[in-house]
Amino acid sequence: MMRSLFSGVSGMQNHQTRMDVVGNNIANVNTTGFKRGRVNFQDMLYQQLGGAARPTDELGGVNPKEVGLGMTIASIDTIFTQGSLQSTGNITDLAISGEGFFVLAEGRNKVYTRAGAFSLDRDGTLVNPSNGMKVQGWMAENVDGTTLLEVSRDIGNLVIPVGSKDPARATSRVNFACNLDKRTPIIPEGTTDPAAIRANTWNTQIRIFDSFGVEHTLQAQFTRVPGTANAWTVETIVDPQAEIATNTATGLAEEPPAAGGAAAFTVNFDNNGLIVSAVDAEGNVSGGDAGGQVVMNVAYDVPSTDPDADGAPVRQLFTLDMGEVGTAIRAITQFAETSSTKVVQQDGYTMGYMTEFKIDQSGEITGIYSNGQTRTVGQIALATFTNPGGLEKNGETAFLVSNNSGMANIGPSGVAGKGKIISGTLEMSNVDMADQFVDMIVTQRGFQANSRTIQTADQLLQELLTLKR
Repeated sequence: MMRSLFSGVSGMQNHQTRMDVVGNNIANVNTTGFKRGRVNFQDMLYQQLGGAARPTDELGGVNPKEVGLGMTIASIDTIFTQGSLQSTGNITDLAISGEGFFVLAEGRNKVYTRAGAFSLDRDGTLVNPSNGMKVQGWMAENVDGTTLLEVSRDIGNLVIPVGSKDPARATSRVNFACNLDKRTPIIPEGTTDPAAIRANTWNTQIRIFDSFGVEHTLQAQFTRVPGTANAWTVETIVDPQAEIATNTATGLAEEPPAAGGAAAFTVNFDNNGLIVSAVDAEGNVSGGDAGGQVVMNVAYDVPSTDPDADGAPVRQLFTLDMGEVGTAIRAITQFAETSSTKVVQQDGYTMGYMTEFKIDQSGEITGIYSNGQTRTVGQIALATFTNPGGLEKNGETAFLVSNNSGMANIGPSGVAGKGKIISGTLEMSNVDMADQFVDMIVTQRGFQANSRTIQTADQLLQELLTLKR
């Protein structure tokens, strides 16, 4: 009789624990990144009243006689199903679609979370604003002017320097891809009539930058060589309208073109309208039989600079890239089409400030500058575990590594089974209200039934005590 009392007690106690878990789930129905809990029961010990007996020739087998001593909690599992995604429009709100956890650091201690409601602190560090823990990832490095993002290094704090300067960069390469009209009339060799020469001339202008970020105008004037069908003279002038001449010069020699040198060179095409070579005033050839890129070096005086040790103005050098020999892609051509002014690109720019940033699905953070440039700032790290159910809850929607979770496998988004990061979105709780209410009803009925077991056992004991009356 006492067994039924203790069985009822165990049932009430463990159903109360289940109710606690259900209550916690419902309380966190709107908690960002929350993962619901689930309670599993199992029966407990058994008292054997009679053992089993095997069959004999005279009698059949006998089953064991056992009385259970109640129930206990088998496990309280954390269910890591995907929560719904809610768009917020805030660039630092991040959600993970798929497997993985964000890594947060408090000093040397690491915790893991699915809640991605982050923001920047006053130093530009990406943090969890509720507790100040710092989001972990990899910062990009600038090596010899090239941005490198090495995700094999240890993770660290992510700092997004909004408002930081991007230094000016002098133009070092200009890529031409214009077309010179093949139908331009061929003038007789030896012609000196300015009007006839102007009729065979095509001008194009582009902007370039010096080392201060000052904008200059590069004018390239193409004039068909008299008496030829496939050769054009190209005269380059930087800032043709400037009051002080920039002494533009071109050449292919090892030394940069000096002031006073020739500003013109010749471009040759084949009978298919494709570029063949460029020849400077001294007869040096780029392209031709050697193939490859057809280029020409251009130098000019940079205004408003201190003279060098020899008293000469500082000269800026850049390369004019006219395309690959025998190709029409990203190259100067000579087809029977209206002459066009097209420059594929030039790599100079003025100084700028980081005005905003964006985070893509790989977690890569890209800074956007007022000068039109973009820079990779860093990348957010994700962690996965062999057994995420083994993680210990740490409060604040965070988890800690336990003996049964396995070590954190840290890497970028989309690698080794890790999900993708969605910016401007938060993952909501995965609690299903209908499921929790049904579970609440079942738990309540289980608690009530166990209380009736205790009441009934108490009544039996009362009847026993009245036998002596």
